[in-house]
Amino acid sequence: MSHNTFGHLFRVTTFGESHGPAIGCVVDGCPPLLELKEEDIQLFLDQRRPGTSRFTTQRQESDRVKILSGVFQDEKTGRQVTTGTPIALLIENEDQRSKDYDSIKDKYRPGHADFTYDLKYGIRDYRGGGRSSARETATRVAAGAIARKIIDKVRVRGALVQLGPHKINRNNWDWDEVGKNPFFCPDAKAAALFEAYLDEIRKAGSSIGAVIEIVAENAPAGWGAPIYGKLDSELASALMSINAVKGVEIGEGFAAAELSGEANADEMRFGNDGAPLFLSNHAGGILGGISTGQPIVARFAVKPTSSILQPRLTIDRTGAETEIVTKGRHDPCVGIRAVPVGEAMVACVLADQFLRHRGQVRDGAKWPVAR
Repeated sequence: MSHNTFGHLFRVTTFGESHGPAIGCVVDGCPPLLELKEEDIQLFLDQRRPGTSRFTTQRQESDRVKILSGVFQDEKTGRQVTTGTPIALLIENEDQRSKDYDSIKDKYRPGHADFTYDLKYGIRDYRGGGRSSARETATRVAAGAIARKIIDKVRVRGALVQLGPHKINRNNWDWDEVGKNPFFCPDAKAAALFEAYLDEIRKAGSSIGAVIEIVAENAPAGWGAPIYGKLDSELASALMSINAVKGVEIGEGFAAAELSGEANADEMRFGNDGAPLFLSNHAGGILGGISTGQPIVARFAVKPTSSILQPRLTIDRTGAETEIVTKGRHDPCVGIRAVPVGEAMVACVLADQFLRHRGQVRDGAKWPVAR
């Protein structure tokens, strides 16, 4: 199986399966002399960790990360810093219950990757989906923590803005609320509604989808490249690579189709500091594939978890028609824990784009642009 690596200068290769002994990743291209401790990575892994509320899978994983290489104790400062060599990270699996999948090992779960993996490779790890499990995303969160060190002035934050048909009220948006509820929701009133709604979904043995919004602030203008290195296309690719994601939009996204040219155009004036000032941000901070200096805004839609207790029609490996019920421990809404994963993928893309930008134009042009 190829294609387990993403990025150009900041490259991440992930490995491991849901029910194997461990998962992990190798981060290559990280600059040297950045302070990096396991606690720096653990902070973000704890946000994605399962079993933290009744609204996520009850699989109990501590997700403790180990740094195996790529760091060294700086004799001058006493700090542990990156050396510029590959950083290997390992997260041991601790609470696998493979027997939960014995009854469905020859059946294909509708909506899951079981059928396509079997069709492509002729073999699949039925224990939790193996490589197709959302468990793999823990390694991305770990890599994202390193990426944030590279772009330390850029603030990347995410929030769940829709659960099933229920959307937040954007007038109530409060970033401080995101850490106060189990949904990463910026609207306290919506979070209370989500709680009652998802309880019903969970008790019915079903699942539901969600929409997550990621905002990156303080990214300077100039990151990205025209045509095949567009910042927005690489963000879309990174977010689409997350398990269960079925749609991505930048800025207004699909809603831009309903706007007129006058309404959609982000008009410009000069700010008090003499620098260009945008009067709106329908473009989501990206024009022509290059960042504008405004907040970069991306949203992605996560489908309902495929493993549910409700019986579904399917077929098995022999071609026989049958019915399937998936037991075990599963998220009633996998979109909840996708919030820190989305943040990590955006951070990785921005770190990669920063390194490529620095390699091509060094500091870049300053306003006013030289003519």
